[in-house]
Order: sequence, then structure tokens, then C-alpha cells
Amino acid sequence: MKIGFDNDKYVKIQSERIGDRIEQFGNKLYLELGGKLFDDNHASRVLPGFQPDSKLKMLQRLSDKAEIVIVISAVDIEKNKIRQDLGITYDVDVLRLRNEFMNRGFLVSSVVITHFNGQASAEAYRQKLERLGIKAYFHYTIDGYPNNIALIDSDEGFGKNDYVETTRPLVIVTAPGPGSGKMAVCLSQLYQEHKRGIEAGYAKFETFPVWSLPLKHPVNIAYEAATADLSDVNMIDPFHLEAYNKIAVNYNRDVEIFPVLNALFEGIYGENPYKSPTDMGVNMVGFCISDDEVCCQAAKDEIIRRYFTALNHLADGDCNDAEVNKISLLLKQAKITTDIRKSTVAAKQRQEKAGRACAAIELEDGTIITSESSPLMGPCAALLINATKHLAGIPHEIKLIPESMIEPIQKTKVEYLKGNNPRLHTDEVLVALSVLSTQDSNCEQALNQLPKLDGCQAHCTVMLSEVDQKIMKKLGIGLTCDPVKKAKL
Repeated sequence: MKIGFDNDKYVKIQSERIGDRIEQFGNKLYLELGGKLFDDNHASRVLPGFQPDSKLKMLQRLSDKAEIVIVISAVDIEKNKIRQDLGITYDVDVLRLRNEFMNRGFLVSSVVITHFNGQASAEAYRQKLERLGIKAYFHYTIDGYPNNIALIDSDEGFGKNDYVETTRPLVIVTAPGPGSGKMAVCLSQLYQEHKRGIEAGYAKFETFPVWSLPLKHPVNIAYEAATADLSDVNMIDPFHLEAYNKIAVNYNRDVEIFPVLNALFEGIYGENPYKSPTDMGVNMVGFCISDDEVCCQAAKDEIIRRYFTALNHLADGDCNDAEVNKISLLLKQAKITTDIRKSTVAAKQRQEKAGRACAAIELEDGTIITSESSPLMGPCAALLINATKHLAGIPHEIKLIPESMIEPIQKTKVEYLKGNNPRLHTDEVLVALSVLSTQDSNCEQALNQLPKLDGCQAHCTVMLSEVDQKIMKKLGIGLTCDPVKKAKL
């Protein structure tokens, strides 16, 4: 993987920036944490060199002063919304996040269920949390939010919400994904704290969009693609432009909510310490890009991946045309097509010749490796074999897994496990190679090449099983698939 981001510099200057903001609000600071705290895979994909747990490492220095509040929307609970990078629902991820934070020495004080409007599923979830000994609170839907400031800033607005009890100076408010209502929880707490005679501050720690990069920079466009289901729109911060005559990039939800935050701060302090939504943030990621060309290419790959993912969801009936259409427009804004990915073109070209499902991967040195489906293996299982053989210098004609070993596995899959697909998946191929590696040096050498696939781009001309997708993701391969459900053998 080519590196385009200086992670050490980021850890240093980002921690300093957050420390300055904590000092600005010495008594109580609510820090809204956008994105993922310890597994920010989107950031690591579009900013090669960014470590997924960088933010966690910074905040661990403050763990004795900090506590974490996890936010989940009642709407997401009701819809069983899936966190795509992990394949689990948001409600399950809340518990996973809590355990991960606690294992790293953080105090996780409570869970806030937002957008509550009497949903039975949210009620049941709160009861489940309480049975587990986890404090849970409801924050209600407010009519006219975020524009009805008079109602929001009243006892019938934020005042109606449950008061979230906290005990430490720094309260980190995070969530499984975007659109959960983190900012509203922070603002509600400012209102509630003021009612109790406690002065509190607010800051926003969100990686994307990157305020210091151009509006149409591929990294910022990739953020829009990642949140296409939320209809987020990157835009020039009008408040920042007016206050400082400087261009800064923000997005619609922060710009829309700024008048609410402004009114709340004026009500609490008599004035707002922030002149723009960008002022609220502490993000320094844009100053740590060491190779803009590498990050631009990575971001373009991400936009295309999001496009194919949306097409796959549409084929499965999990999204509508709007999400696909939006990312199509973003492709045009980035001035790219899916053909810029060499693996995508190569896989389709091989399928045209072979007449069956094919796959391709672009290795770090630009070499393209292709494969096709056969009665023995699926296209991606064959791709792993072909790619690792190439990297290990093993001649293509050498068979790593003998047919005599594959046939018994297929018999078990079909006859005993009642499966419909006898072909070996990626996990089964890797297990077979592992078994053989103790006696076959070629198999051992092939397995040793797997780390070299991290960061490589691959494409398959059919939609893959969940198992294959997870294996490719664990290997760090940027995979896309055509929205085709069945291969022609």
C-alpha cells in the first residue's frame, strides 16, 4: 500500500488541538465524536497511512478525565440498520463498542436512544440495556428540528429529554454510525446542564468532510459517497466565509444546526464562542496529508467502491434508486468512471472471453491477475490462488490443492450440509492451503504472500457470498462486485 498520510504527525497535532479546546472549556466539555473512534476504516482507505485506531490512542491519554456516552437512533433500531463494514446491526454494535471501550480503560457511562417517538423496539432495547446494568436514556423527536429554535430551546424541546448523568470533565459522545443524533445529545446536555447551574462547552471532532481541503477534492467527495443514504451534502461554510472571508468546507447538517447552537450559547453564556460550524471542529487531518496524489487515487477508488456497493444493495432490494443516482453524480463530479480501476476492466474483459464469472486484482506493482469460476472454485477463491502463486514465483501450471482433496470437501458441502454450491469459497481454499502447508513448501510460500494483498484493488463480475466478502475485507483487499447474482458456468 502506498502511503499518503503522516499518522505520527496527525497524532501529535490533533492531540494538541483537542487539549487546547478542553482548556477553553475548563469545567465541562462535550466532545462530539464523528466517525469511528478505534476502527475508522473509511479514513484508512481514503488516507493511506491513517491508522484506524489513531483517535483512540490520542484520547486514551485523557481516559482518567473522560467518559463515553454512546448514542443510537430509535429509527435505526426499528429498521435493524446494518453497519456495513462489520455486517452487524447498530444495536448490536452499541454493545460491542461499549465492551471495546471498557477493555481499553474508558468509562462508558450510558447509552442515549435518540429520535424516540414511542417505538416499541426502542422500548425493548432500553429494557435490554437496563437488564445488562447499562444506564439508558430517551431523547425525543422535536417538531421542526433543527429550525424551530424557540421550541428546541425550551422545556418542551431539549428540556423534555432525559438528563444524562455524567461525572467527568470530558464527555465523549459517539455512535455506531452517522445520523444517530450525537450533536443533538450534546446540545441537549448544554441546555440541561445550564438549568442545573453547570456551565458546559461543546466541540466537534469529526474527520470528514475535511474543512481545509477544497470542496471537490476526491477525499471530500468520497465522504459524500459514504453518506449517500443520509443525503449529506458537502458545502462551503457560509458562516465561516462571512466571519473570516475564508473558505472552509462543512456539510449541510452542521450548517443547518448552527443557528440552534448559536442561540443556545447566547442563552447560556450571553455570546457564542464560535462564529461558524467550522470553528466548532478540532479536525487537523487535512494538514497531515503527505502525498496528495496517493490520497486522491485512494479516494477515487473509494467512490467507485461505494457505487458498486449501492448497486449491490439495490439488486438485493436494500436501497432505492436515489442512493445509486447520487453516487453516479459524485462520480461525474470527481471526473471518473468505473473504468479507472484496472481490476474492474480486466475482470469484465476476461468474462467476455470465458463466458463465466471472473475476478481480477491489481497488485502493488501494477500487475493484473485474473481468474474465472470453475466447477471446483468460485472466482475469488481462484483469484487468491493465482495471486499468491504469482507473488511467490510459483509457476501457474502447478496445482496447489489437488483435485482429490477438493472433491471430498465438495461432497460434504452438498450431501451432508445440503448446500447448493459445490465450489470452494475463499475461506475453504485458505484452510486447505493451511493444512497442506505443513508438507508442501509451495502452499506455505503462497500463504506467506497474503499480507502483500493488503491495499490491493479487486473486482468480481458477480455478487459474492457474505463469507467471500468478509475474507477479502479481512485481507485488506478493496473489493467491488457487479450487481449480478448468478454466475453462468
